Amino acid sequence: MKRRKFLKTAGGVTLASALGDFAGAAEPAPLGEGSLFEASSPEVLALAKRVMERCVLEKIMPPTPPLKNTWIVPGGPYYKGQWIWDTMFVVDLLSILPGKKELIRDIFQNYWDFQDRWNEDAPEHARDMITVAIKTEPQAVRQFSQIPILAWGVERVYRRNGDKQLLRQCLGRLERFHDWYWRERDLHSNGLITLGAYTGKLQHAKWETFDYECNMDGMQMTVHPKRKGLKEGAWYADICVPGNTAYLIMGERSLARLAEIAGDKAMAARRKLRVEKGVKGMRAHMWDEQAGTFLSVRRDTLEKIPVATIGSWIPLAAGVPTEAMARRMAEVLASPAWMTPLPVPTVDRTDKRWKSDAFWRGDVWPPTNYQIACGLADYGHTDLAANIADKTVGNAIKNGVSEHYDSISGRPLGVRDYCMSSTLVTMMLDGLTRKYGLKLRDGNPCS
Repeated sequence: MKRRKFLKTAGGVTLASALGDFAGAAEPAPLGEGSLFEASSPEVLALAKRVMERCVLEKIMPPTPPLKNTWIVPGGPYYKGQWIWDTMFVVDLLSILPGKKELIRDIFQNYWDFQDRWNEDAPEHARDMITVAIKTEPQAVRQFSQIPILAWGVERVYRRNGDKQLLRQCLGRLERFHDWYWRERDLHSNGLITLGAYTGKLQHAKWETFDYECNMDGMQMTVHPKRKGLKEGAWYADICVPGNTAYLIMGERSLARLAEIAGDKAMAARRKLRVEKGVKGMRAHMWDEQAGTFLSVRRDTLEKIPVATIGSWIPLAAGVPTEAMARRMAEVLASPAWMTPLPVPTVDRTDKRWKSDAFWRGDVWPPTNYQIACGLADYGHTDLAANIADKTVGNAIKNGVSEHYDSISGRPLGVRDYCMSSTLVTMMLDGLTRKYGLKLRDGNPCS
């Protein structure tokens, strides 16, 4: 049975009826009709079924002011709104299901609607921002952004379902968002991205990235280092981080490829220039040969901050390192400092602040493991990528699907069935695992 015969309705459907109930299978058996996937074991199939049901389909919400369209909730009692980073991993998997094109367009339209609402009151330099999370009313509007992964998400969806209408809807909006990011976060025009918040609150700026990373200890908020004469506050952090810089480069690569597909050669050329600038800046100022990875730097002096964190490895996924740099990064990632029983911890294990269950200070997250493994595989380090991916999936089979995990015990932490943990399925569909096999039943490629 072809996958386009599955799941004929949008939100609110469970996989128990649509995909078949294999969760309790005791031994391998041929998969019957009704299964979206083919798996190497009943345990893998049960994991995939739970992820699709709990981390993807159950996260689809009806319109809720100010969100005029269907939206994605991350999960848990606190997270009431549609985030940037979290949502992209959900739409990626939604796009393998039939009949979801309009739903996905609605999810992205929420970002563009926010952009319009924001622009009504924003000064010129602040226009076209998209917030970290479009919070449901009566929560206050958040005046800072997040990891710039929207273009990557659009490309993932397009590669899966070929929705050209989605490209027409999103390309111009994405370019405006990216231009805001460079304008308001690359403050010295050297290709390096800082953090910020128009509230001037330090924690709000930290929430633009992996929010409790050790590299941000001691970070301070300042006024714009160059812009004068405007009534502004201390809206800009005094460090630049490799994680968000790499994500913006990754997004620019996606936007350039999508522009070429759409026939907009001028846009593609503009975005490629941004990629070149960012890659050059990261290699020149953030690379540290001794650490074997990319480090945060002081925004105004470019002094390196001597701690490697999870954001240090995202440049692999963005194609930033040279081949030699990537070899050195793989070497360090395979060392005891990073190869915890459940890798990859969110800070170097030799750092005095590391704790195996600490939030972004020693724990492990499926989405970062997924993207690090993707980057390693892209550079040819497939054994290390498979080691990370297999341990991540194996731990979820043993301990359940959760937001993050203890890097020593593998104990689940945070919110059960959190939406970003859908990447447990994605890393298998992308062929990053070896021990645990999963593919779409019709054999179509997923990447």
